[in-house]
Amino acid sequence: MILNRYERMIAKRYLLPGRGEAFIFLVASISLVAVALGVAALIVVMSVMNGFRAELFDKIVGLNGHAVVQGYGGKLPNWRSIADDARKLPGVTSATPLIEQPLMASYDGRVEGVLVRGMTVEDIRRNPVIRGKVLRGTMDALVPGSSRVAIGARLAEQLGADLGSQISLISPQGQSTPFGTVPRIVSYEVAAIFEVGVYDYDKAFVVMPMGDAQTLLMLGDAVGMIEIQTVDADRVGQILAPLKDEVVRVGQLSDWRDLNKSLFEALAVERVTMFVVLSLIILVAVFNILSSLIMLVRAKRRDIAILRTMGASRGALMKIFMTVGTVIGVLGTGAGLGLGALFLFYRQAVVNFVQFVTGQNLWDPSIRFLTELPAKSDPVEVGVIVTMALGFSFLSTLYPAWKAASTDPVEVLRYE
Repeated sequence: MILNRYERMIAKRYLLPGRGEAFIFLVASISLVAVALGVAALIVVMSVMNGFRAELFDKIVGLNGHAVVQGYGGKLPNWRSIADDARKLPGVTSATPLIEQPLMASYDGRVEGVLVRGMTVEDIRRNPVIRGKVLRGTMDALVPGSSRVAIGARLAEQLGADLGSQISLISPQGQSTPFGTVPRIVSYEVAAIFEVGVYDYDKAFVVMPMGDAQTLLMLGDAVGMIEIQTVDADRVGQILAPLKDEVVRVGQLSDWRDLNKSLFEALAVERVTMFVVLSLIILVAVFNILSSLIMLVRAKRRDIAILRTMGASRGALMKIFMTVGTVIGVLGTGAGLGLGALFLFYRQAVVNFVQFVTGQNLWDPSIRFLTELPAKSDPVEVGVIVTMALGFSFLSTLYPAWKAASTDPVEVLRYE
């Protein structure tokens, strides 16, 4: 839509307030602000939802792999052959033996449920989720036979334990006596405290060398599962399909979708719902643009009639009023992009400020899994939001522009 010089001049005059037109300008300004708030809200919410999913996926998959082979009864005796066969499959990057067992931990009279994880020393030190997340101590102290463990930060708080504390792990698989099975209780020194950022892990994980976990749980040479990483998490089922026949005899093969199906499905539904609901804000703002343009056309009927008598075409008048509405939409969308980017950059500071003012914990990690508000902007999604806002703004100009172009100068000027 190309405007000539006089069309640009008139459109500019109509965008700025004239004498007696303050109310129309106020409505147009409110429309601009409404578009900005709608665009910003959509960008912020969708970015937070994307960040929430990405953070959960990275940390859950980083600790549990793209898929796991779990042995029946919690034991996988022939794990070496399964791991070797998995590594030979095209698309598999690693197959790591693991032991995971829910137990009880006790320290200074406090007892908490924990999830003991046995890993090889190499895997402990190179794990991308744990590496760099150590708050105190060092993972280098975890060596087989050292009776040292690493625990999550929330678990340390609940037990009141710190570096050097001797915590006791209680296993129900103990020695049989004439009076029944005596639980197995073994003491370990806390050598490191870590925080991966997922509340459920930080409040339960106890990481120890593989050999120590096998001794504690009396597994011998067996492990509990094999964690498998692939080149593409979305194709994990296709990549591991040849392994299913071998695994079905000794255990169960589950990928990350099966293990976290309800969580990620809930996030997907909430993401779509939030997009639809927040899009209504932009729709309301568009109706404000429509109403302000209708009022502007009614206020400028005499000017429109004079322009028509001076030779202005219907097309020129349509372009003028379409330009006025579109400029409001463009300015509002641009302001929304800036406001959204600013909020995302200072998102945690904003949350902390609101928590300080209200005294309420808005981001309780025990409810929301993650310890901080995440965000990850998708350029395609931002483009869709911008296109939607500009498209709605443009559509809202069509009716007022048509009404302006349809003005009969004879009828308007008859009584002037």
